[in-house]
Amino acid sequence: MPRAEFMISAFFAAAVAVQVAEVCGGGVLTLERAFPLNQRVELEALRARDRARHSRVLQNLVGGVVDFSVVGTSDPSIAGLYFTKVKLGSPPREFNVQIDTGSDILWVTCNSCSDCPQSSGLGIELNFFDAASSSTASLISCSDQICASVVQTAAAQCSTQNNQCSYSFKYGDGSGTSGYYVTDMLFFDTVMGPSLVANSSAPVVFGCSTYQSGDLTKIDKAIDGIFGFGQHDLSVISQLSSHGVTPRVFSHCLKGDGSGGGILVLGEILDSSIVYSPLVPSQPHYNLYLQSIAVNGQLLPIDPAVFATSTNRGTIVDSGTTLTYLVEEAFDPFVSAVTAVVSQSATPFISKGNQCYRVPTSISEIFPPVALNFAGGASMVLRPVDYLVHDGFVDGAPMWCIGFQRVQDPGVSILGDLVLKDKIIVYDIARQRLGWADYDCSTSVNVSITFGKDEFVNAGQLSVSRSSKTTLFKLIPLSITLLIIHLSLFIRFL
Repeated sequence: MPRAEFMISAFFAAAVAVQVAEVCGGGVLTLERAFPLNQRVELEALRARDRARHSRVLQNLVGGVVDFSVVGTSDPSIAGLYFTKVKLGSPPREFNVQIDTGSDILWVTCNSCSDCPQSSGLGIELNFFDAASSSTASLISCSDQICASVVQTAAAQCSTQNNQCSYSFKYGDGSGTSGYYVTDMLFFDTVMGPSLVANSSAPVVFGCSTYQSGDLTKIDKAIDGIFGFGQHDLSVISQLSSHGVTPRVFSHCLKGDGSGGGILVLGEILDSSIVYSPLVPSQPHYNLYLQSIAVNGQLLPIDPAVFATSTNRGTIVDSGTTLTYLVEEAFDPFVSAVTAVVSQSATPFISKGNQCYRVPTSISEIFPPVALNFAGGASMVLRPVDYLVHDGFVDGAPMWCIGFQRVQDPGVSILGDLVLKDKIIVYDIARQRLGWADYDCSTSVNVSITFGKDEFVNAGQLSVSRSSKTTLFKLIPLSITLLIIHLSLFIRFL
């Protein structure tokens, strides 16, 4: 090989290595069922669970996809709950934490927690965080700048007795948790490609719970903590993106049938059919401008003002909510319209306060499509399975009930997993928009990774199985392709 050509080849190899090293960000969580299919849960139990919810500066990271092994279900009849394992501390310890887009803070149970469950009906071993046993743990003091910033947002308090930056969260049903903030290492695997996994870590601020009450103390669904994916600066997604580790966007695709599962990506899933609607600015949750609802193509007589965002109104998207909730001014016309369409083919009746139907045939054959129309001309079209819940049998025929729940006025409408399943959902915090598209969540997805001011870096194909051991990441970066073209022209010139 001539010397000039050899030098160019060596430069090309180095350039590609640098490019691959700079393709950072992106995280993926595989989703699976947490409960067997034959375990059924009453609608009231699901409502009770929802009520309880409502009232990387990376070290030497070379890029790739952060892979968490996640279990859970999007089936509303099986007490839907998604949780993942996070590794915290040095040496790292594993904690099972619920994935929650409706809250902000990552918190785990402290070893000093009083009245906290010691076992779980989910079939998992509960663990407790001990800051004293971690060589990298550091308590957040009252004088710390982090504490000052979160105190201003009422997410923290300061105890003058022990100089600890603490927090206290209360819920509408009286349950809650309190504790103090800690900074420590979060350890995870970065998938670089097939059979190539790198150990990575990042310091993050999280809560250490010393007290829990209400439903958080119940053994049947006890968990080690909560993994918040909200917009607050203390959410893990915000912490990692503020250091340029991940883009300020994440996406999920929840498989709604069969054995469940799905994909959760710290990055933007790409698909030509995704439609976007702007987020309502300056809101603590992912609020959307819901404008109207149509049943079987007919707009319902609903005053759009009932969907307007205010201190006690609005429409939010929350993957941590199992069912879906509509303010009564929208709920009543919705149920009446659906019943009118199917009354000749299904037998409507009330069961335990819910509007139900005895359905002698497939629901897809007789129940109408429903469209939720949002600002920007974006519509979310729902299949019957997206607003109905199978709730057993009556007189030998399947019984299906309306899965939407009535919210007393004034109230907030909440789009939960019932309508979010079998769709790509993109939470684009950087551009303040939310996107969605119908999708087969058992198949691979295309992912875009962005940094800085939303600069496009690369696009690749991400294929995730329900086992984290067989997660595949096939990267086809556009920038490397362009580099090859330029180098080829340079070689010809020489």
